[in-house]
Order: sequence, then structure tokens, then C-alpha cells
Amino acid sequence: MSEQLFDEAGLREIVANQLVERNPPHVTATLLRLTMKGLPREEAIDYIVCALGAELMAMEADQGPFNLERYQGLLDTLPEMPWAEEA
Repeated sequence: MSEQLFDEAGLREIVANQLVERNPPHVTATLLRLTMKGLPREEAIDYIVCALGAELMAMEADQGPFNLERYQGLLDTLPEMPWAEEA
């Protein structure tokens, strides 16, 4: 996979598009959940970007397709990021 896949600006753009399109809806729900917990919107988006990056790294490691269920599971753990401790 290309190094560009993990470019922060590219990941931010993907998350911004997911939020605008509300697809997957879990991204919008996660943003709402995190901001309701008191996180500033930009910090909440930073966490979502991290979850997307973790999914893309898992995709590359598995040599498989994007796994929506796994991505949703990563979003559910936020603001905790247990996958970051595994690296």
C-alpha cells in the first residue's frame, strides 16, 4: 500500500467526508458521543482519524479489504486507544 494512505491530511479528508456524508453513520455518532463527553470537536476528530489509521494499518497487515465492523469497534473504544499500546 502507498505511503499516502497513512498521510494525516489524507486521513483527515476521509474523516471529513465521512462526517459530511454521514457514511458510515457510526463516525457521526462517535463524534457526537465524544463531544458530549466534553472533548472539543477537533480533538474528537483527531481520535476518529487515529481509529481510521488503525483500521488501514490492520487492512495492510491482513492484506484484506476495509473492515467496517472492525472500524466501528475501534471507534467504540474511543477516546481509549488500546491498539496504540500494542504497537
